[in-house]
Amino acid sequence: MKKYVLITGSSRGIGMSTALLFAKNNYHVFLNCRSSIGELKKIKSIIDSMKDGSCEIVIGDVGNPKDVQRMFKEIEKGCRHLDVLVNNAGISHIGLLSDMSDEQWDAVLKTNLSSVFYCCRAAIPAMVSVKHGRIINVSSMWGISGASCETAYSASKSGVNGLTRALAKELAPSNIQVNAVACGVIDTVMNSQLDDEERQSLEYEIPMGRFGSPDEIAKVIWDLANAPEYMTGQVIGVDGGYL
Repeated sequence: MKKYVLITGSSRGIGMSTALLFAKNNYHVFLNCRSSIGELKKIKSIIDSMKDGSCEIVIGDVGNPKDVQRMFKEIEKGCRHLDVLVNNAGISHIGLLSDMSDEQWDAVLKTNLSSVFYCCRAAIPAMVSVKHGRIINVSSMWGISGASCETAYSASKSGVNGLTRALAKELAPSNIQVNAVACGVIDTVMNSQLDDEERQSLEYEIPMGRFGSPDEIAKVIWDLANAPEYMTGQVIGVDGGYL
């Protein structure tokens, strides 16, 4: 029997790896992005070529509540409720806080934090009705320790961690588990802006001596989707020993 998962920001990186892993394990995957439609179609083609693979594309800006409402109306046409919601969509901004514009601040907070609220709010009623569901939020170690010149990003991910812990308590009576993955430095497009010197400096600081891979994070997300029900409200660090 098929289960259903929505993975936001699934056109590349962690989202793409997670989508492919769930598809291989008999999930119907709702693929989401805001603008990388070409990349998302390529992922859909890969999933469609899998034995028993199935997926749908739901385009929308998850930082926009109206887009999220529309997306969930589309999702509800195909399934009664999501079994798993993976809030993965995120952007970064590197620079001094004093140089940030209002628009830049708002963009980071909407994409990284408000999107989690909007998607959770949309998914929860159907999960509560069947007393079943998993919500997994992709966070960051910078939400725990903070990163210089990434204040908005750190603040947004700290918010995700707080939301995760609070919502887990709220939904525990309904048998819905809420957990987060606090990622370290992962080899994604988001970190491709680093030059060779910056990359080597970061690798030197990481005890494992390398960046993590999207596939490694996807496996942790899969494990959380299949963890014992008693595991909820946790922010799991996957950072190569950095913190």
